[in-house]
Amino acid sequence: MKKTIVMSIAALMTAFVMSGCTAMKLGTTFMGFSPDTQEAYAGMMDIVSETGDPAQAMMKEWLITDDELTNEDIIDEMRDLAGEYNMRFVGEKDMFRLIAAENPTPEKVVHAHIAEFCSLSIAKKMLNHSRFFGGFMPCRVILVEYGDGRRYLVSMDMTLAIYGGTDAKPIDPELFNQMKDVMTAMQEIPMKAAGYDNQAEADEAMIAYYKEHGINERLPKLEE
Repeated sequence: MKKTIVMSIAALMTAFVMSGCTAMKLGTTFMGFSPDTQEAYAGMMDIVSETGDPAQAMMKEWLITDDELTNEDIIDEMRDLAGEYNMRFVGEKDMFRLIAAENPTPEKVVHAHIAEFCSLSIAKKMLNHSRFFGGFMPCRVILVEYGDGRRYLVSMDMTLAIYGGTDAKPIDPELFNQMKDVMTAMQEIPMKAAGYDNQAEADEAMIAYYKEHGINERLPKLEE
């Protein structure tokens, strides 16, 4: 990750040379952040630079490679797991489902289903800290299925919500730890529902699947 930060700083310096005062202000601001904040923003910039997709940079995803897991199994498992992480399963809804007659193509989404989670006590504290956290509530996991059969669980990456601020608006230490618990829940609930025991297993499964099926999308970077 240190390499990531160095690369991001280098990119900022290049932008400064090319675009002057605006980039200089951006670089100065970045260098004034804490190391955790720099790491959070550098990680996001890396993904945007690679994919051009800011939405992907703000999310985490898990590819479902176990064909025996039905969509209903996955939603039910997330519902059951919620209590283990002191979260409540507060709702679900189908966004849409294409019918066979519509002849879906491999790269188009044919089904999307949202599951919603919340810890009311932590949510209240987060709103008291900043009402703008309300835009992320309740926490959501979306099940997305493509025409070629690929299925993903996608959840918001809370890294920037936790580490992306500054001392100008510090998060109370107790709330900070509770928010980290929520982040853990919103990573491990979909990970386990997708059929994995840990993130390394999920990453390896995605890499193997993409290589086998010739999927040209961003691959996770395995930790050494």
